[in-house]
Amino acid sequence: MDVNELEDFATQVRRDILRQVHKVNSGHPGGSLGCTEFFTVLYKEILEHNPDFNMDGIGEDLFFLSNGHISPVFYSVLARTGYFPVKELNTFRLIDSRLQGHPTTHEGLPGVRIASGSLGQGMSVALGAAQAKKLNNDKHLVFSLHGDGELQEGQNWEAIMYAAGNGVDNIISTIDYNGQQIDGSTDNVLPMGNLRAKFEAFGWDVLEIKDGNDLEQVAEGLRKAKSRTGKGKPVCVLLHTVMGHGVDFMMHTHAWHGKAPNDEQLEKALAQNPETLGDY
Repeated sequence: MDVNELEDFATQVRRDILRQVHKVNSGHPGGSLGCTEFFTVLYKEILEHNPDFNMDGIGEDLFFLSNGHISPVFYSVLARTGYFPVKELNTFRLIDSRLQGHPTTHEGLPGVRIASGSLGQGMSVALGAAQAKKLNNDKHLVFSLHGDGELQEGQNWEAIMYAAGNGVDNIISTIDYNGQQIDGSTDNVLPMGNLRAKFEAFGWDVLEIKDGNDLEQVAEGLRKAKSRTGKGKPVCVLLHTVMGHGVDFMMHTHAWHGKAPNDEQLEKALAQNPETLGDY
């Protein structure tokens, strides 16, 4: 892993996120910025994937984004790892675009396997894909990402119980543990309690990445998670991130969960993330 190259990639992804939501004055920059390191490491270092996209996904690892509102970071990383032209990021949230505010499948955007954004559903879909891989004798893994506030949706816990009860041990589900959601902190909206203890009580193997905005920690943590698959338990990664990371005035607050920067704010944010790989 060349950390400098990954840092350049992550910086450019942040620019993409900011420019996408600014152009249409709509979207979700906070969680996208906070998960930039995760997506960078996942697609550049961990995931065995093929940009020559095939919906069946046989013979490769699969990724499912459950908290689909952070589509700006997902689209940026997909484009910059070869799934579709980077210039298509210009169409984010426009009418008839393949890059809708929440990912959809009906337009056939490469890299997107499910329509997501109705929170709480991604875990169930990922588990189905993981079991299909077992039935097909495909040794590759299934990865999924979920918001911490999203776990307030009850369907998650049915799926979490099901996964352990059925020994679905080829899945790694990561929780973006930033403590923020659209209406405030998770502690104020609906306290989550001890997520590690909850997942472990449901029969999962749990590990934590203390700084989910540190590329090396994320890489080490996800590699460790991979090493724990195939041992009879599903694997959960609690990824501690900062919402809005990389833009000082967006950090540590829910205010930028779903708010686009104005012209002046965009200029200030981009100045903190100088161009590295070329804008679209």
